Formats: sequence, structure tokens, C-alpha cells
Amino acid sequence: MTEQITLERMGNDASAIGHLENGKTIFVAEGAPGDVALVEVVEEKATFARGSIAQLLEPSPLRVASPCPFASMCGGCSWQHLSYEAQLSAKRDNVVAALTRLGHFDAEIADELVKMPLRSKREWGYRNKLELNAKTDSHGKLQMGFCAEGSHDLAFVESCPLAHKPIEKAPKALRGALRYLQGSSDLGIFRVGVRGSVRTKDLEIALWTKPSSFPRAQAAKTLSSALPQATSIVRVLADPGKARAVKKVEVLSGKGMWEEQLSGNKFFTSAPSFFQVNTAQAEKLVEQVMEGLGGVKGLLVGDLYAGGGTFSIPLSKAGADVIAIEAAGSSVRDLRRNAEINNADVDVIGGDAAREIKNIGGLDVLVVDPPRAGLANGVVEDIAAAAPTRVAYVSCNATTWARDVVKFESNGYQLVSVQPVDLFPQTFHCEVVSIFQRL
Repeated sequence: MTEQITLERMGNDASAIGHLENGKTIFVAEGAPGDVALVEVVEEKATFARGSIAQLLEPSPLRVASPCPFASMCGGCSWQHLSYEAQLSAKRDNVVAALTRLGHFDAEIADELVKMPLRSKREWGYRNKLELNAKTDSHGKLQMGFCAEGSHDLAFVESCPLAHKPIEKAPKALRGALRYLQGSSDLGIFRVGVRGSVRTKDLEIALWTKPSSFPRAQAAKTLSSALPQATSIVRVLADPGKARAVKKVEVLSGKGMWEEQLSGNKFFTSAPSFFQVNTAQAEKLVEQVMEGLGGVKGLLVGDLYAGGGTFSIPLSKAGADVIAIEAAGSSVRDLRRNAEINNADVDVIGGDAAREIKNIGGLDVLVVDPPRAGLANGVVEDIAAAAPTRVAYVSCNATTWARDVVKFESNGYQLVSVQPVDLFPQTFHCEVVSIFQRL
């Protein structure tokens, strides 16, 4: 079934949204607001439908030509057909929509609260990290690429224009080198990460493999030839799958970690640890958190989901007494090391935020930067019991953030500021820095 539809807005994913003749909402892949298109309905549910553009009758004025030659096969940059101004506007609209639909805010109040996203200086070439999935096919040949949109199939790209120049062409170089290294033997490689910094010039290659015998010296030699600028080559021994429980990290060559500069501080990051992929925009996150909390000198500040210290270290350098809580072992080690090299006084607690926050009282202010799933059940109540006067909530998922806004508002806090920050141009993802004030 096909219908002529005028698309209205972008969804909080890769699709544009329109309505069928019967009024049902339809999500259209690769659409743009203002497109007039003949849309084929490919899936219909009770309350919504999904479709694809069979014929673009009148292209939206918001459309632009994509500079990426691999756009059709990869799908990682699902908004690259939109102008950057249109992307920013759509991201703000999605945050407003989440706040009204899930946060139960009045539409006018939500519109007043949510600011325009802080734009990224680099619209392309901003990523300091690429992750490639790898597997050995039935012929014993190593296949490596990005996961294609909406599937587990691999998209074999030669380069990625989202990445910093030092690692932009790494996919092709690493694929050739690792095929040569592996030959006809399955070395258990299931993931390959590469990080590159334009500030420190550090470049790290991380091979994620199953625990087994491995040609360490040959791997170091082969990868050093493929990317001579590599300052660190490591092997992460882990089990494949979502959990990816890390058993051990082996240094094959170089420093054994990756160095970046952020907010005037040095950050050393281990291969399994998280670090924001857009360094310049991560600095804006820090600035917004510091501004939203106000003066922190002499205050007791909690930092939940602290990672390697992105917020903890600047807060300490600003004169705060910082208690940082982080569960991931590699990040805890990174945080302690980063605090030491930056002469930052941070009390690091290795443990689950939901459990450890119950043991902390008398906080003046708090920073929370949880994963996409948001805050676990009961955490907001425990935060309220710790009674910080202000909470800076940094989120990478407006949907779970809006759900948590309801909990904060029900536990004696008022949402007073919402500042989206665009860390991921050409995609639908957007970070949000929000500030809550205790009533």
C-alpha cells in the first residue's frame, strides 16, 4: 500500500513523521520535514505504521547532499540528509516533546525551558573514536565493519568522515592488516576500537578478543605498520556479547592507554573505559554543569557515574570537595590516576551508584551522568534523602531523562534549566544538561 504524504517533523530516531489518510502516525525512513513523498507502508501496527519513500515528489528545502560515499550502506549518520540548522531545531523539538509527553509539562512551559542546542564547531570530523565489529566468515576470512542500520549485518566502509583526520581512514587500514595477521586462523577478534586525539596526537588501537592464545608480537608489528602513528596497541580479553565482561588488558605496544586534553586537564583512558567521543563538545558539557551549579568552592559535591573524571576533576580544581562514584573497574582506575596527575583531590568510591548514594549525606550539590537507561529505581529518592540544593543531570537519552524529571519533581525538586548540547552532528542523538533546584 502506498500513500502520498507530507512529512511533518523528525522523530527521536532515524525516521521522519507523517500521518496516513486514516490519521495513523507513520515513521518514514530517510525522510525530512517538508518532504512530499509517495510512501510505501512496510509495517502497520495498531497505533502506528512504518514506511519507506517509494518516490520523492517534492524534496524538502531542509535537505542537503551528503558528503559521505558510504551513506547508503552504513546508516550511522541517519540525519546527514538534513541541513545542520534543521538538525539542531529537530533535536530541540524532540527534547521539548519528551518533556511534555513523558515529563507531563505544559507545552508552553517546556518550550520556555528548553534552549536551542549548543552547536558543534565541527559538523564532520568530530569523533575521537571509531568502533568496528569483526567476525570470521564461513571461508575463514575476517570481516570487519560498522553494523548497518537496524541489523547485525556489517557495512564495509573504507573511511568515516565523522572521525578525526588521524583515524578517518583507519577502517580500511585495520581491515587489511588484521586479515593479513589472522590468515586462515580464527584469532577470536570480535571488536576493534581506535581512538585518536587532535590535541595530544595520541592514537590507540584496541583489539577485543576472546581469551585464547594470540600472536602478540606479530600483532604489534602488523598494526604498527598499518598505522605508524599509533602510540598504544592493546588487546582486551573479554567475552563477546552485550555484557563484554573484561578479563584482562594486555599492552602489545606503546603506552597502554590513550591521552586526551579536556577543560585544561589531562585524561588517560583505558581501552574498556568510556570517554566522550566529541572532546570539544564535552568541554561545553562541563561548562554548562559548572555554570548550572553556581560557585562550588568549599562545597561538598557528589558525582554519580563519574567515569574517568570528566566532571569530578574540573569540580575539584574549582575548589569543591568531590566524592566520585563509579562502578566500572577500568574507569575507577582511570579516575584515580587522572585525579593524581591533575593534582585534583577527589574521593573515589568504586561501586554501584544506586547502592553507594545511600551512604552519602549532607551533599551541597550533585552531578549525575547515567547511561542511556537513566537512573535506576529508587536513586532519585536516595538523592532527595542526601538533600543537595542543586542537581545537574546530564543525559544522552531524552526519553529516560524526561521519565526521571517526573521523579525529581515528585521528590521536592524543580526543573529550572534545560540546555541541549549537540555532541553528535549528523545523527539524532543529543545530550541534555538539566539543572534541578531543591524547593
